[in-house]
Amino acid sequence: MGKSIAMVILSLMSSCIGISQTEKKEVKKEVAENVTFKVSKTDSEWRSELTDMEYYVLRKAATENAFSSELLENKEAGTYTCAGCGTALFRSENKYKSGTGWPSFDQEIAGSIGFDTDYKIGYARTEEHCANCGGHLGHVFNDGPSATTGKRHCINGAALNFVPDEG
Repeated sequence: MGKSIAMVILSLMSSCIGISQTEKKEVKKEVAENVTFKVSKTDSEWRSELTDMEYYVLRKAATENAFSSELLENKEAGTYTCAGCGTALFRSENKYKSGTGWPSFDQEIAGSIGFDTDYKIGYARTEEHCANCGGHLGHVFNDGPSATTGKRHCINGAALNFVPDEG
């Protein structure tokens, strides 16, 4: 009898997934679909121009595996650009080692990043996308270096290209 009651309670509790989270996801999706970006391509055009990983990260908001980006340990001076459209996003002097496994920056190039709210893992996070093409880049958190901005732009390396400074 006790097991039956426990099973009923467990069933009720597990069926009470937050409806508000589902609604927020749907709202975000509707907002994102109504935004027009300067660079706008069909899904098949994006697929043909990007590598598989770039496509899944930039166009499907996937996350690459931690410590898998060749840009993670890059220490050269230069600019990190959007792998989808070439927009300059971050400067190398704003990159720092966060220990998270993704390239991290304490600030973006002004006007290059758009922000949205992401509820994919059950709570709100600030998602970052390229302001020019809408490509998903990663997320920004408030646990960055306190000596500068206090921000940690945690960015998928697959969403970035690196252009070294000349000279």
